[in-house]
Amino acid sequence: MKKTLFVLSALVLLTACNQESKEAPKPAPASVQATLVPATPPTDKWVGKWIGVEGLNLTIAKDDSIGRGHYVLTMKYGLDADDEGTFKGEANEDGIAFTRPDGPQQLSAGDGEATGLKWLADKKDCLIVDTGEGYCRD
Repeated sequence: MKKTLFVLSALVLLTACNQESKEAPKPAPASVQATLVPATPPTDKWVGKWIGVEGLNLTIAKDDSIGRGHYVLTMKYGLDADDEGTFKGEANEDGIAFTRPDGPQQLSAGDGEATGLKWLADKKDCLIVDTGEGYCRD
């Protein structure tokens, strides 16, 4: 019995000693991070006021307190009084992702035709949340 216990103890010790210690990965150097995150995200060009239909509107401002690619979106996005608010957004490869009471949303660039709204169909510079919800600049 003692022999079995001794052999098992030896195996446990050998197994523990055989494991390699893995260091936490080091963050990329600042020079690499600078190439991964552009100094000026393309979505920075979207900062300002955008107009929808029937009084709907969107204003995008940079949120420099958090860092590059973060925005504050102030919007009236529906006809009901509750369909307005201010939301935090973050740039991604498709545009700006944000969440409002009706769920996660994605704001992306397009033209008036992509909004699906005939009143905006002739516009060229627009931001679209979903078909039927878009905001354009003249």
